[in-house]
Amino acid sequence: MSQASTAPAAADTSKSDDEQFEDAQSKNERYVDEVIEKVTGLSLKKPPESDTEEFADCEQTTEHVSAAGKEAATSGDEADDFVDEDSQRDYETGLTEQQKTTNRAKAEELKLQGNELFKRGEHQQSAIIYTSALRVCPLDSKEERAILYANRAAAKSKLNCKPSAIDDCNKALEYNPKYLKALLRRANLHEETDKLDESLEDFRKVLELDPGNGEARGAQVRLPPKIAERNERLKEEMMGKLKDLGNLILRPFGLSTQNFQMQQDPQSGSYSINFKQNTNQ
Repeated sequence: MSQASTAPAAADTSKSDDEQFEDAQSKNERYVDEVIEKVTGLSLKKPPESDTEEFADCEQTTEHVSAAGKEAATSGDEADDFVDEDSQRDYETGLTEQQKTTNRAKAEELKLQGNELFKRGEHQQSAIIYTSALRVCPLDSKEERAILYANRAAAKSKLNCKPSAIDDCNKALEYNPKYLKALLRRANLHEETDKLDESLEDFRKVLELDPGNGEARGAQVRLPPKIAERNERLKEEMMGKLKDLGNLILRPFGLSTQNFQMQQDPQSGSYSINFKQNTNQ
């Protein structure tokens, strides 16, 4: 993405070094704001100071969602959730560390606004705000981006967009493979979407990270019988379809699958097929 072309004005030699430095710093901040506004369409105030990084505990509180956050939540341009990390990477190659720090702070402000919206039950708006934050947050801020993706997954889960929520959990775990809350969230989403094997595997990974996790321990007991029941149901459905196909093939010969009996050897586990004549069809 191209950056704003505004060039800094020449220094005023009538001012002291300290004054010139403050002026340059102020101009640089305005320059970065212009870049962010051009890239994201957002015009943000300075973010509040916060040491809280986890969303799931809902410990953060903000009095108001800023006008910029409301704009992002209602803007048609922000309605999709696509985050073009390739273009973002190209854009960030031209940024200084100070500019990245400013972007990181703006993403933090957006995250807090998204958290507040989520707590108020405005899940659609919070998901949009998290998307805006991801479009600003530097790609090398892996922990912060993992949290943003996990937060957005929580919002999408509330909106019943479970496959997309799973995708966001995947991205969160790409940035932080040991992110326990993202792993638990994905495990539950997999179970809710009947991906029981994937869910069990996720819960096993949770236990590797947190051996005393009660939710994962419960899943270790709950899921295996559900998986066995599902497999048995699928096997019966498959056998029914095979019988229908077999009857279709055998009918021209006056036969049906009832003319064939399968017997399993209890020792080897292999099957043998016996032919029976004069079977009523």
